[in-house]
Amino acid sequence: MKKALPWLIAVLVVSGVAFGVLRYVRSRRDPPPRYSTVTVDRGRIAARVTATGVLSALVTVQVGSQVSGRIESIRVDFNSLVKKGQIVATIEPTLFQAAVEQARANDASARAQVDKAKAQEMDADRQYTRAKQLGEQKLIAQADVDTAEANYNIAKATVAAAVAGVQQSSASLHQALANLKYATIYSPIDGIVISRSVDVGQTVAASLQAPVLFTIAQDLTKMQVDTSVAEGDVGKITPAMHVTFTVDAYPGQRFEGSVRQVRDAAVTVQNVVTYDAVIDVDNGKRLLKPGMTATVTFTPAERTDVLRIPNAALRYRPATAAKPVGSAAPRGAGAPVPKDHRTVYRLAGLRSQPVDIQIGLTDGSLTEVVSGGLKEGDTVITESLTETPTAAAPAAAPTRLPRGF
Repeated sequence: MKKALPWLIAVLVVSGVAFGVLRYVRSRRDPPPRYSTVTVDRGRIAARVTATGVLSALVTVQVGSQVSGRIESIRVDFNSLVKKGQIVATIEPTLFQAAVEQARANDASARAQVDKAKAQEMDADRQYTRAKQLGEQKLIAQADVDTAEANYNIAKATVAAAVAGVQQSSASLHQALANLKYATIYSPIDGIVISRSVDVGQTVAASLQAPVLFTIAQDLTKMQVDTSVAEGDVGKITPAMHVTFTVDAYPGQRFEGSVRQVRDAAVTVQNVVTYDAVIDVDNGKRLLKPGMTATVTFTPAERTDVLRIPNAALRYRPATAAKPVGSAAPRGAGAPVPKDHRTVYRLAGLRSQPVDIQIGLTDGSLTEVVSGGLKEGDTVITESLTETPTAAAPAAAPTRLPRGF
């Protein structure tokens, strides 16, 4: 026993060392790869363009006042239905009536001046005729004849001035009557009052521009949305394109419309260029109101029952890339890769297998697979859960600027 004990101890020590080495080696082995994957399926893909806009009536008229004065009465209020020619407000007419009376008096005086001037013309005509006869008979001096002729010409000029004065007074009377008429404000269209800016007793001043008293929308059952579309997306928008939009007032409810026109005038705000796309909307249920903010979705293209994969699968790149299989189109050595050709990685057992595909339409999250080595039901990798992520493309070298920049 004493001779076997050292050997027994040696065997135990060697066994312990071997067990420790084995555990160490096993602990240093790489764990099996783990991936985040999705299954290739078939379905619908729609390319979308989103924009925001504001709802408004097709025809909106701002009713103002052409004369200054104090508001005497208001006949309509918010949401009032009005007819064309209906009185909506009146301005206190006292000053305008006084101006009309003064203009009439001036007109009557001017007409009386015409009669007076004509009478003086007749008298001057008789004096000139008599003086002319006496002058022919050498009974009066020629100077007296010339004086009578001058008086006659002055009388004729006085009649012409009096007639012009009548025309001027008539114009003043017409202006005074027009101002009195403008003191009563009428609705120019059939519609609904969506804004009222004055109250009874308030004074409006129309010296430089007509103050806005009411805003009247012609028909709220037909409305429009003016959207701001980015210049990068405006080429995808065409007239008569079907659109959907939502408003905050009715969350979860989608409204429909169609593009009437894309206006050529660009709007630049903080170096961002947008274009106005006008959308016609049927508001027969009167749910939509002017001024609401609409989030509009345009659908320039749509595919149904196509093979599709998530965009994350297009972005995934393993640490070491192998040669792709199932190329969608043969390419010679050194040939540029078309923009619509991508490489994705299919999971085969525990290994990733690169597959070359041709892509088509995308909606921002899913992309159509036009051709390649993928089929419905394949499992593609979107993310590695074990290896260190690598960038899909090397970072660009920093641009060197000339001195002085």
